Amino acid sequence: MEGPINGGMLYHEVQESKLCAVHCVNTVLQGPFFSEFDLAALASDLDRTEHQMMLEGSAASGGDAFLSEESHNVSMDGDFSIQVLQKALEVWDLQVIPLHSPVAEPAQVDPELENAFICHLQDHWFCIRKVNGEWYNFDSLYAAPEHLSKFYLSAYLDTLKGFGWSIFLVRGNFPKECPITSGEASNGYGQWLLPEDAERITKSCNSGNRHQQHHRDPPTPVAVEDDDLNAAIAASLRENSGGGGEVGISGNDDDDLEAAIAASLAVNNVAPPSPVTLAVPAAAAGCGGASESESKDSGLQDK
Repeated sequence: MEGPINGGMLYHEVQESKLCAVHCVNTVLQGPFFSEFDLAALASDLDRTEHQMMLEGSAASGGDAFLSEESHNVSMDGDFSIQVLQKALEVWDLQVIPLHSPVAEPAQVDPELENAFICHLQDHWFCIRKVNGEWYNFDSLYAAPEHLSKFYLSAYLDTLKGFGWSIFLVRGNFPKECPITSGEASNGYGQWLLPEDAERITKSCNSGNRHQQHHRDPPTPVAVEDDDLNAAIAASLRENSGGGGEVGISGNDDDDLEAAIAASLAVNNVAPPSPVTLAVPAAAAGCGGASESESKDSGLQDK
């Protein structure tokens, strides 16, 4: 029986400048495998290939091609296209597949059977990854990976899609161990955490956000929505368990759960109310995450 990858530790990168694509790739791989310079080199290779194809197409048609000098794979402020992320992960024999693709249909039904998802909206990328049998949200705007239950995973992905996020499935042979030890992996934003440490940091951040108001003030919307979410899950478990059988979620409870998650996401700004800006989630804002101004840029749309 195989042991836990990376000795049971979680690799997480906290937002640095606008390098969320780098953080996303590395958390998919669970180690500091790529730098921004590596992704920039891949973007340059893709630009050259695309440029050459346009020249050849223009010559074959007998027309003049309008060739822009602007890169289609990396923006001036460091955002990368989905093609760059795909190329980086192909190095490790991993495929990036749009979740709406027919090939990914099983993942739409049972996402918990997969190993990783990449999420993208405007200028922000993040990874949802299964590590040692447990799911975590490795969003670089969070101070630590956030644990996701299997029940929460499916509803969370559906809610992100509803808010306009593009979701990609990652399949293939994931690295079992990071070839670089934690002592050598000092890229300035990577950190190794035990699951219990990640949980402690997440709880501390959430608690800090809840107690920013005066003790006599009413509870914050975050606290209210978290309580609603917990109540929906608890009700679902109570009504669908019993007799030693498997726990399931009925249609009504599933709708309630998704509604609670949607409300929680909206309150925490996980999905923006408009396509113009991407606000920092509450957990990151209170625990050293990037500022809202840092998380905004023109971005490249996935093509």
